[in-house]
Amino acid sequence: MIRRYLKERRSWLLLLLVLEMLLLFVAYVDPSIALLPALYLAGLNAILCAAFLCWRYFRETRFYRNLEAGEHLYDPQALPEAASPFQAIVREAVLDQTEGSRRESASNAHVLEQEKNDLLSWIHEVKTPLSAMHLMLGRVTDEPLKNQLQQEWLRIHLLLDQELHRKRLPFLKNDLYIESVQLGPVLNKEIRDLRSWCIPKGIGFELNLKAEETLTDAKWLGFILRQLLSNAVKYSGPGTDISITSEEQDAHVLLTVRDRGRGIEPKDLPRIFDKGFTSTRNRQDGGSATGMGLYLAQQAAQSLLIVIKAESVPGEGSAFTLVFPRENDLVRLAGM
Repeated sequence: MIRRYLKERRSWLLLLLVLEMLLLFVAYVDPSIALLPALYLAGLNAILCAAFLCWRYFRETRFYRNLEAGEHLYDPQALPEAASPFQAIVREAVLDQTEGSRRESASNAHVLEQEKNDLLSWIHEVKTPLSAMHLMLGRVTDEPLKNQLQQEWLRIHLLLDQELHRKRLPFLKNDLYIESVQLGPVLNKEIRDLRSWCIPKGIGFELNLKAEETLTDAKWLGFILRQLLSNAVKYSGPGTDISITSEEQDAHVLLTVRDRGRGIEPKDLPRIFDKGFTSTRNRQDGGSATGMGLYLAQQAAQSLLIVIKAESVPGEGSAFTLVFPRENDLVRLAGM
């Protein structure tokens, strides 16, 4: 700030220097003027100018330092009063611009909130005929056709579910209900919902839950598992099994979902939780992949203090491990 202030006042400083040099030059060339008193006067002027410069620096830059800090963006009253007419012009312009930005931001937030509510309402409306369609599928007698329709129905259902939870994610902390959750019932529900995909492919599930419960939010845990299990079913080969195990290590509950599918390329592994990322392997599958499932699962897990670890061997399968937080950490999150 000092350097910029001196740069701003360099023309005035140059003028003062020229006047000082002019005084000394006149004293030097005019024998009637004593040089020593002239030097004394020039030094005194220099001291007074330096003191005046310091005083003006702290008085003038206080306004601009506050402006640079941006505190007025959160509290317009934090902007100090102007110390000069030009600062008053700047202050008025900044306050007007800030107020305009606030109004525009509030208007945009209202529009986004309205769009979110409209979309959530639309999703709920779509779920009604979708549920009716699911009941009607039970009347289809052609088994191959029935299985295909059920698979397509499940894809639509999962995509709507993803969008519904994506809109709720920013407000997840307002929706948390931490309790002791039995892992078995949550897993069984998600597996049952995927049976229309699993049966035609001959995919089975192996459950070995040494740790049977953990503290978390059951609804959001179900959403996270839904993304992991649907991916496991999607990329598993026909006739393979998906194993789900849980155990306790160092006061952490670990839940692992392991498939025996095509696996993930090592170059893709660091990016699988990125928004919109789809595998670079078999790009022809990209049309059916949104790249949102693992991203949303990761976002929900972070809010629950759950760490998702992924490991994979191409051609042998992948494993995703949920590391649940210790009880004390979760209690602090829930404010219990």
